Amino acid sequence: MIKQIPSKELKEYLKNNPNSVLIDVRTEEEWKMDGKPNGEEIGLKTFFLTIQFADKSYNENFVEDFNNLNIKKDTEILTICMGGVRSQAAAELISRKDYKCSNISDGFLGNKENMGWKKNNLPCK
Repeated sequence: MIKQIPSKELKEYLKNNPNSVLIDVRTEEEWKMDGKPNGEEIGLKTFFLTIQFADKSYNENFVEDFNNLNIKKDTEILTICMGGVRSQAAAELISRKDYKCSNISDGFLGNKENMGWKKNNLPCK
């Protein structure tokens, strides 16, 4: 089961789980239009790896592309997208590779439950 972490709890979560990385699975267009998380400012190495393209087709190479990042197995993978749905799918795929994964449940821009990374004033670039 994938742990759900609202972005407002992320800094506190990282205090107890410092061996984590962030993978933003949104599209290139979203990164350009909405900005990107700057996880490095809070000690969170950040990768950008699209799971679904703007035309709604899936990146069939997502798992292979993830493997090519060469992240150590003892690292927790935190996934993020716009509102928490695609990142949940990414976390499920990655967890099948024997990684511990958690989903930023409200994503970068927020959802009906929570405000998201950006509105919680987490670092952006």
